[in-house]
Order: sequence, then structure tokens, then C-alpha cells
Amino acid sequence: MTEKHSFGNEPITCHAFNRDRTQVAISSSSNQVHIYALKGGAWEKVYELNEHASRVTSIDWAAQSNRIVTCAADRNAYVWQRDSAGDWKPTLVILRINRAATCVAWSPDENKFAVGSGARLISVCYFEEQNDWWVSKHIKKPIRSTVTCLAWHPNNVLLAAGSSDFKCRVFSTYIKDIDKKPDATPWGTKMPFAELMLELNTSNDCGGGWVHGVSFSPSGNKLAWVAHDSSISVADPANNPIPVTLNTDFLPFRCVQFVNENSIAVAGFDYCPMLFS
Repeated sequence: MTEKHSFGNEPITCHAFNRDRTQVAISSSSNQVHIYALKGGAWEKVYELNEHASRVTSIDWAAQSNRIVTCAADRNAYVWQRDSAGDWKPTLVILRINRAATCVAWSPDENKFAVGSGARLISVCYFEEQNDWWVSKHIKKPIRSTVTCLAWHPNNVLLAAGSSDFKCRVFSTYIKDIDKKPDATPWGTKMPFAELMLELNTSNDCGGGWVHGVSFSPSGNKLAWVAHDSSISVADPANNPIPVTLNTDFLPFRCVQFVNENSIAVAGFDYCPMLFS
């Protein structure tokens, strides 16, 4: 059932719901993040996160640990966690980037997260208990432009990344002290950190566009992505080495999500969600 709610007059640049959808974190093109709670059928602002110095670009809310991670154009990321008094307290993340952070996503096990940036790299972050902060390892090659979107594989190791160099890539983020040794997948068997498992064009050799959204299927065996040339592409390496691309007549799609193994939902500048099977 569709419901309509208002959160002010400013454009909402990023948002994330908590596990049961009773709270939502929103940033309206500013350096602040507002947390709203659903009370009596209406959304009420209950908290404000103030730590970033520039516009917040992405938010993700971990379902199990109830932690929020934010990143911004100030080249920083923070992990927010509630203390015993119920206040949200930030922990700085050591990203080590010299351009704006553009996107962030928790891993399925919520023991690490990835941050894409305009520095042409991905920061894979994990908690270092001895120093009580979040540190990062970098995935750089062969990314040649801004990382625009991220999606985790269900195995907590593989990470898909789309970028404005017209490429969609699958990397390994295996960290020995954090992850269990992964099983073989259709994307590959050997998975040392930063290993490029697959690199895919957004369209054919004569076209393409920067990647707006990327998503693994529930099994992790398929990957879908949408690009600015209004295309939808699906890779299924177990059955077909060549991705299938559908060039549509619609305006570009901004996001994509697998509904099941054989259906994907997309939405974009046409203001109309669509289902493809």
C-alpha cells in the first residue's frame, strides 16, 4: 500500500530505513542527517546527526546491529551507534581518500562496509578493536573514474561496483582476520583482497553510460546493473559468459533490485517503477 508523507521542501538526496521500517534516516542536500520515527501514522523527527562538514552523499542502516554509516563530500565517513542513554554517537572512519565519498553499503554480515569515492577507489572498512576505530583497505585498479554505486554478494566477500567509466566490476574484499574462507562461486574460485573477478561494459562497444545502480540476485549467481544510456544489463556467468543488455526507450534508470532470481525492479527519471522478468 502506497503512503504519501512530507519531510520538508528540500530535495532528499539519500535515505535509509531501519530493520522494521519504523524509523528512517534522511539527508536533504545538507551536511545533516535527520532521523524520523513513525508515531501515530505520521513521521516525527526524533534525532539529528551533526558531524559532517559537507553534503551527505549516502546513508546505510544495518538491520541487525542497528548501526548507521554515513559518508559525505567532506571525504569522511562515520559509524553511528546508540549509547546507553539512547543518543547516537559517531565513530570516525579512516578512509584515506582525497575526493568526495559518493556511496556506502554495509556487508551482509555487518562486520565491514564499503565506501565508493571520486578518488577512483573503494575503501573496504572494518573495525579495529585495539584502537577503537574503523580502518580501511583500498581497491584501486583498474577503476578509472568515480565509483557511483555498490552491492554486496550474499557471501560477504564479493563486491560489485559501478562507476562513471562505463564499467561494472566485481571485486573480492576478503580480509583474512575478518572473513571466513569463501567457497567457489560462478564469479571465480581464488579471492585474495582486491582481486578483480569480472569487468563488464555497461553496453556495447559503440555506446554505454555511467552506471547508476547495481544488484546481486538472492543467490548471488546473477548481477544486474542500470546505466545512463537507459540500458538494463544482467550477467549470469554460470550459464552465459556474455551479459544480456536491454536498451530501452525510457529515461535512464537510477536504481535496480532483484525481486527474485528471474525478476528485477528498476526506477529512474520516468518517475515510474518497472518490473522486468
